[in-house]
Amino acid sequence: MRRALTAAALALAACGDMAPESIGANPTATLAPADLPAFFDCLRERGQTAVSAHRGGPAPGYAENAVETFRRTIGHAPAFLEVDVSVTRDGVLVLMHDDDVERTTDGRGAVAAMTLAEFKALRLQDESGATLDQHPPSLRQALDWANGRAILELDIKRSVAFEDVVREVEEAGAMGRVVFITYSIDAASRLARLAPDAMIYTTISSPRELDLLERRGVDLRRIVAWVGTQAPDAALVEALAARGVEARFGMFGGSRDYANAIRARAQIVAVDDAPEAVRDLDAADGEEGYAALQCLAAR
Repeated sequence: MRRALTAAALALAACGDMAPESIGANPTATLAPADLPAFFDCLRERGQTAVSAHRGGPAPGYAENAVETFRRTIGHAPAFLEVDVSVTRDGVLVLMHDDDVERTTDGRGAVAAMTLAEFKALRLQDESGATLDQHPPSLRQALDWANGRAILELDIKRSVAFEDVVREVEEAGAMGRVVFITYSIDAASRLARLAPDAMIYTTISSPRELDLLERRGVDLRRIVAWVGTQAPDAALVEALAARGVEARFGMFGGSRDYANAIRARAQIVAVDDAPEAVRDLDAADGEEGYAALQCLAAR
């Protein structure tokens, strides 16, 4: 693994403006490809699997959807960061999974009833309920932090308009370094009309749904299929690959056989414990070093 990480570190150093803290106290290679469609194509063509950290990768002392957690995660594992986008009463996009803040902060009430100032004054809590000296960020704060450091996967809550998220991403100059998460063909089609250059995850259960996307003018090279939280059907993955579409699925809770993602030929697997998943995939991929890193230079 040392050779692959050294190459990635050299590429990272070439960025010049990246502070050492950007990859945490335990530096490792950063999974921030410059060309997302090419990166996913490379994973599919080489039979490699990358990792996505669910809700940014919370851990003891680190809350979900927090910049401090993102820093920790990418300091221990090359991974994409999945985050949840909500909106405050004054129309600012922020990171929060739930409609209200009780589960993950020291406050109470609905996000939609709070101003940005009230929201950012909250203190985050980790999964044990311990209150931390950390505050929930705005989407723009997360986008700016992630520049050159990580790919953010944006799970947009029902109360949030795609138009607002697309505008925020464009204003941050971040369209090439995020993936939008959608849950239907209609939603993916609408988002693609708003942002033709966007990379989009969407639920796909049949290759026929790819035909529908194409008829609606969606570029399939910018689509990755979400195929659920079970090992995907091999025939579906094969059919997707034949159309140039990658597969993404989730392994949460007690699911620990991360090498199954390689056997399933999935290009990305969403997990709760990104460092553990990367270690297991590295051990199982049959390559010298974590194989997904080989696709960082793909264009």
